[in-house]
Amino acid sequence: MRQRRPGVGLTGFASLPPVAAAEPARDVLVVLQEIRGVLAGERLAVLTGAGLSTDSGIPDYRGPGAAPRAPMTYQEFIARPENRQRYWARNHIGWSHLRRADPNDGHVAIARLEHRGLLTGIITQNVDRLHEEAGSINVVDLHGRFDQVACLGCRRRYTRALLAGVLEELNPGFLERALAAGVVEMAPDADATVEDSGLIESFVVAHCPACGGTLKPDFVYFGENVPRDRVERSYAMVDEAGALLVAGSSLTVMSGLRFVRHAAKQGKAVVIINRGQTRGDELATIKLDAGVSESLRWLAEELPPL
Repeated sequence: MRQRRPGVGLTGFASLPPVAAAEPARDVLVVLQEIRGVLAGERLAVLTGAGLSTDSGIPDYRGPGAAPRAPMTYQEFIARPENRQRYWARNHIGWSHLRRADPNDGHVAIARLEHRGLLTGIITQNVDRLHEEAGSINVVDLHGRFDQVACLGCRRRYTRALLAGVLEELNPGFLERALAAGVVEMAPDADATVEDSGLIESFVVAHCPACGGTLKPDFVYFGENVPRDRVERSYAMVDEAGALLVAGSSLTVMSGLRFVRHAAKQGKAVVIINRGQTRGDELATIKLDAGVSESLRWLAEELPPL
């Protein structure tokens, strides 16, 4: 198990550090005070997206200034061996970066809100597992998790760390050459691009050690459906809540937007904190265009007990 940041653990909330910090900017503080008034006395369902993890060094997909991205679809992944080679080569680079990311103050603030009994649960569109690293317990990893790999043939699952060792044996020195060639960009699903296309074309892909089948990261690609049990569990969190708090998601894809629509249809308050426009803005009771971590940190300290 890798070393975690001091004060952050998977078990027990006693070790969570205080979240009090410098006051947000005055105009942001005014809106946060309004949000506190809307959310006070309610248990919350929290929906998070890639914007929450940017302060952990993981780029988002669609935030202001984000590079245009065209993630590989499931159909592309299964269609051709060359596509899988390109994907796994880039993922191997991205994994080496993503696995070192630590939870930021926003993740810790959400864990504290859960510890205080203010949450029905956390629905995350992220695959980075940083909510769990920060100490959150009741989390739906809506799009899966980057630390596991599944075989499309026999359905066995393996840890991504185990696969990393296999890929390193099959491709000695690959990471060093990739970093020397220059990493152009990273993505929140552990994808990465490099300058040297020949490096990618030389990459040797690993297969399932049990059946020789195709291995795929255990998260939902574009073009795949979110497993039904995760969707139902997420809806239940929203149903049990008095309000929905969205943090760091543009809500561009329906997998997240549907929960905003569901809460709004039930007449529940919807609060969105995100840098830039979201697809759910018109449904929001209050929208705050500001840094997610600092806002969550303030709310974790200032929301009154139930």
